[in-house]
This record gives sequence, C-alpha cells and structure tokens, in this order.
Amino acid sequence: MALTSLRDRVLANIQQAPATGGRPAPAPSSVEGAPAPAAPVTLEEAAEADPVQDAADAVMTWLGRYEGHITDALPAGVEPGPFLAAVRRVLPDLRSCNPASVLQATLTAARFGLIPDGREAVITAEYGRATFIATYRGYIALMHRSGLVASVRVGMVHEHDEYAVEPSAPSPLDFTHRVDPALSEEQRGRPLFAYAFAWMTSGSRSQVVTVNREQAEEIRDEHSRSYLEAEVSGRCDSFWHTHFTDMWWKTAARQLEKVVPVSAEVRQLVEADRAGEDGRVQVVHAPDPDAEAPEEGAASADVVLEDAGLEADAERAAEAAEASQEPAGGSLPRKARGLRRTQPRRTTRRSRKARAGQR
Repeated sequence: MALTSLRDRVLANIQQAPATGGRPAPAPSSVEGAPAPAAPVTLEEAAEADPVQDAADAVMTWLGRYEGHITDALPAGVEPGPFLAAVRRVLPDLRSCNPASVLQATLTAARFGLIPDGREAVITAEYGRATFIATYRGYIALMHRSGLVASVRVGMVHEHDEYAVEPSAPSPLDFTHRVDPALSEEQRGRPLFAYAFAWMTSGSRSQVVTVNREQAEEIRDEHSRSYLEAEVSGRCDSFWHTHFTDMWWKTAARQLEKVVPVSAEVRQLVEADRAGEDGRVQVVHAPDPDAEAPEEGAASADVVLEDAGLEADAERAAEAAEASQEPAGGSLPRKARGLRRTQPRRTTRRSRKARAGQR
C-alpha cells in the first residue's frame, strides 16, 4: 500500500527501526573526487573513539576538512569566525546526530548567511538528524537584505488587547493593534492570532497576514515530520513542542512571502525550511553556470562542480538512511526519501573573487 501521508511515513519508519527508536541509519560523507574523511557515526561515538577530544571537538575537526566549502558559501557581510563559533557551541546538543547531517545543516545555514545561534536560525537534533531551522527573525533578516522591504512587524494579539481588523478599510486602517505595556502576558489573556506585515521602501504597507492557533496547528500537523515523529515516539521534544509561540510567529512571517515582493533568496529559504520539516535534504548548492552570463559561467564552474559533489554526497547519506527504513512491501515515495531539493541561484565568495580577477 502506498504511503501517502506524512503520518503514514513516520509510522512506517518507526516500525521498521525498533533498534534505533526509528532513527535513520547514519552514513558516511565525502566530497566527489577526493578521499572521504573518516566520519564518526554519531557525535557520541566520536567522543568514545577519542577520549582526549570531546564530541564537539572531534566533529569540528572533521567539519574543518570542509571549512573551505562552508566559508565560501557565506554571503558577503557574514564573517566565518562568528559563524563557525556558533556551530561549535551547538554541537553538544547534536550528540545523537549523524555528522553528515550536521554538515548538511551547517552548509544550509551558511548559504543563507544565518548564524545558528538561536536568534536568526538554529541547528537542532530532529530524530537523529541535524536540521537547520530558520526563526521568524531569520525571515525578517532576509527580507531586509532584499532591498525591497524597509521593516517587518511580527506580533501576537491576545484576548484582552485592543485590535480591529477591517479588510475593506484603506491601509493602514485595515488593521490596528494596541497593547497596554503595563499588563503582563498573563493579564493580556490567551493568544488569539499571530500577524505579520511589512513596510516597503516605497512607503507603502503590505497586506496583513494573520494565523490563528488552529491554522498554525494544521500547518504543523500537515508539514512537520519532526513534530509527528516526536509525538509518535512520546518524546515531545521537537521545536514545535518546545518553542510553539516562536513557530507560530514564524508561520505568520513565512506567509508574507505570498503577499510581499521578496527576493528569490526568501523563497528559497521557504523551500529549504519545508524540506527540513519533511525530513528531506536541505543542502543548497551553487548556481547553474548556464543560468549566468557567459563571462561568469567559466569562473564559477569549478565552484558548481565542487558543491554539486558535496551535495550529492550529502544526498547519498540521506538516501541511504531513508532506504534502511523502507517498509518491507515497497519503497517510500520519492519525495519522502529526500530526493527533491532547492536550487538557489546565487553567487559564492569564491565565484565573486574569480569574476573580480577577470575584470
């Protein structure tokens, strides 16, 4: 029988892997055309293999072999030092994760220039996988970088707040929200709905997006694989469990992509986010040289080949993990195995340097 729903796939994975609690089997990682660095199976095993180094140091040493790929992926304005320091700090929380997935999550964070320090993004353990998650602040940061958005407001209306929603009224009278700063969160009452809107650089204000609790829960139940895995296993430790309000705000911020003129990068972040929620590969590779101007294509081709090899390696690791969890009666759908990925068309530090040398 075909496994069509996300819940069906989650249940099948857990039933087929009782020994590991339903966690995907780890797989090694390598860069195409180069010897594969010896990767520990999990961070915990890395610590056991080298009692002198703790798990975080052992995996940072392994990730150091890919440091060039990580730093080249960072956009201008994001320094490698603070980014790698943030990755180092989060590694102890990823002790049960396959290091190949740590590399995937790190590369994805680097592509979008979002430091995984808990403010704009996080890298969290999602059922044995390291997963990149952008926060609502990360979405706001990318909207600001587009040059089209002057400011973004994300908020929550509580039952004792003053608010009015009149879709037929002219902006900005179509939505008003007043909060008494003297009231505590408890005095404001239960949250009713999250909202988000943007002021454009032209001075106009976007449509207001609202998401009530029922809508947020429907989106969570339909799209978040990590939430369903945590529910079924009884662990209840997904980001939706531990940071529900933040995810509610993020859901509202993400809906802005539908009503606000944003850069391609914001749309790509939405796709990478959805891939992480569905357990698919998030690694984002360099642009296709055929899509760039002829004089730029040759300069960036080496970057594309290297990044494509790294992505293929990460995808093989994820595919092997999913294959070990397939039901006896047949394989999971192609989408469930993580074979579809996003392909942002953007430049890297290395390609920009190569083009500068040609001028």
